[in-house]
Amino acid sequence: MSTAHATHARERDRRNLRPVAAVALVPLLAALALWAFAWPAARIAPRDLPLGVAGPTAATARLEQRLEHRKGAFEIHHYADEAAARGAVEDRSVYGAVVVTDRGPELLTASAAGPIVAQLLRQAFEEQAAASGTELTTVDVVAAPANDPRGSVLSSSVLPLALAGIAAGAAVTLLGLRGRRAVIVLVAGAGLVGMAAAGLAHSWLGVLTGDWWTEAGVLGLATLAVGAAVAGLAALLGPAGLGLGASLMMLLGNPFSGASSAPQMLPDPAGRIGQWLPPGASATLLRSVSYFDGAAATGPALTLTWWAALGLGAVLVGGALKARTKAAGPVTERDLAPVG
Repeated sequence: MSTAHATHARERDRRNLRPVAAVALVPLLAALALWAFAWPAARIAPRDLPLGVAGPTAATARLEQRLEHRKGAFEIHHYADEAAARGAVEDRSVYGAVVVTDRGPELLTASAAGPIVAQLLRQAFEEQAAASGTELTTVDVVAAPANDPRGSVLSSSVLPLALAGIAAGAAVTLLGLRGRRAVIVLVAGAGLVGMAAAGLAHSWLGVLTGDWWTEAGVLGLATLAVGAAVAGLAALLGPAGLGLGASLMMLLGNPFSGASSAPQMLPDPAGRIGQWLPPGASATLLRSVSYFDGAAATGPALTLTWWAALGLGAVLVGGALKARTKAAGPVTERDLAPVG
C-alpha cells in the first residue's frame, strides 16, 4: 500500500470514529453530571457540624455522652454560659448551641446560616428532650429573612452567578479579546452583574438584608472569580481551557457549594472542595455579609479574590504569549536566505 493510500485510510478511520466517540461521550457526561449533583444531595447529613454546648459541667457531660452516639456528626465547642454561646452563633463559629438550664434545655439556632441545619438541630434535640421527659425551648438567634425563610432564593443565586461568569469568560474568549482589554471587560461586566443582582435580591425581593453595596461587591466578585478563571484557562490552553473552566464551575463548584444546606452537611471531601471553588465561597460570603454583619467573611473573600487575581493574571500572560508568537511570525525561506 502506498503512503498516500495509508494516509487516506487513517483519515477515513478517524472520520468513522468521531460519531462513535460522540455517542459514547454523551452518556459519560450525563453520568458525570448525575454523580456530581445527585451524590451530595443523597448523602446530606451532619459531619463534624460545629455545635456549641453551655451550662453546668455535670449536665453538659451527660448531653455530650448522648451526642457521642452520633459518631462524627458534631464538632463540640464548650461555652461558659448562654451569652457566650449566643455570641458564637452570631459570629458563625457554630451553627447552633444547646444551653442546659434549670428550666430545661434551650436550643440556639441560626436559620440564616442554613434553614436545613436549623431544622435538623430542632428535630434531633426535640427527640432527645421528649425521650428524657423535658421540654425544649428553641431560640432562632439569627433568623432567615421573612421573604426567604427556607433560604431557597439565596441558594438559587449560586447557579446564575456561575453561569454569568462562564458566559463572560466565554464571550471574552470567542470575541478574541486579549490582555488589558479582556481584563477591563471582565471586571466591568462583573461589576454590572453585581449591581443588577443586588438590585433584584435586595431591593426587589428583599431576601438580602445587609449593606447594599457590600452585597453588590460580593456578587460582582463571585462573577469575576468564575469569569476570570474560565477566560484565564482559555487564554493559556485554548478551547480546551474554556471547556475545563466551565466544567469545573458547573460540575463541581455548583453541586459541592453546600448553598442549600451547609458544607458540613455534604459527604467528604465534597464540602471542603466546594468551599475552595467560587460558587461555594460566594454563597458562604454572601450569608456572612447579608445576615451576620460580615462575621467569618475573611476566608471566602480571600478564596474569591485569589481566583479572580489568578484568572486575570492568566488572561494577561496568555495575551502576552499570543502577541509574542504573532509578532515573531512564521519563518520563511526568504528569512533564512543569506544576506548579500
